Amino acid sequence: MVPVLNVRNVPAAIAYYRDKLGFRLDWEWGDPPGFACIDRGPVRIFLCQGAQGAPGMWLCVNVDDVDALHREYQASGAIIRQPPTNFPWGMREMNVEDLDGHRLRIGSDVIGPADEA
Repeated sequence: MVPVLNVRNVPAAIAYYRDKLGFRLDWEWGDPPGFACIDRGPVRIFLCQGAQGAPGMWLCVNVDDVDALHREYQASGAIIRQPPTNFPWGMREMNVEDLDGHRLRIGSDVIGPADEA
C-alpha cells in the first residue's frame, strides 16, 4: 500500500522528506514536478500537488528503534510534535509533522514500563 499525501509544493515536500526525514526521491513527474514518489526502506509515499489525498493525513510507521530515529530527526531539524513515549497498548511512539501538516506516527515495541499518556 502506498499512501498519497496532498501537498502545496512537491519540490519543497521532496526537500523536507529528503533533508529532514531521510527519505530518498524515487521518481518525480512533471516540469516542475506535481507528483513524486519518495521512499525510506520499505516505506513508500506519493506526494501529489493540490489534487489527490487530503490535508492532515496521519500515517503509522513501525520501525526497529524509534529512539534512534528521534535522535536523527532532532539533529536534522525535523518538526517533532511528540518525542518517543511509551503507551499502554505496547508501543513507544513519536509524532513528526511535514510542511503540509501531515503526521507520521512512528513507533516501535515498548522498551520499559508505559509512561502516563
